[in-house]
Amino acid sequence: METNDVLVAELKKLLNGGTAHVGLQDAVANLPFNLLGKIPNNLPYSIWQLVEHIRIAQWDMLKFSKDANHKSPKWPDDYWPKAPAPKDENEWKNCLQQIDDDLKEFIKLLESAELFKQIPHGSGQNILREALQIADHNAYHLAEIIVIRRLLGAWK
Repeated sequence: METNDVLVAELKKLLNGGTAHVGLQDAVANLPFNLLGKIPNNLPYSIWQLVEHIRIAQWDMLKFSKDANHKSPKWPDDYWPKAPAPKDENEWKNCLQQIDDDLKEFIKLLESAELFKQIPHGSGQNILREALQIADHNAYHLAEIIVIRRLLGAWK
């Protein structure tokens, strides 16, 4: 394998859950809907708010990577949902589906892009940096989801 292929293969593993942390699907598997809006022990966010934040941030990084006309949401207000819980199970399922779809789209971009080439409309970013940022950001918040699940007695 060429060096670039090895790097892309490792990035794909990292983006999908890596070997040192769970992926989103495992982090929310068998999670009762009624726990999504619970905020235990004075923590700042619910599981719903964390997952929705992951969706918004990952979507923003994907769109930035592909579209010079993309306008990022206002930080931090537009990156965090105000409501502690989704309005219904459909909103929850749609959120999870968009995270999955956007991740697959980013991975396709990763497979075809020049990893080290600067994104023309950026300020020095490249696809490698965006891949690492998505993975780092998601892993950070996935760990928070696991902690909340443990506090709620809903983790294996």
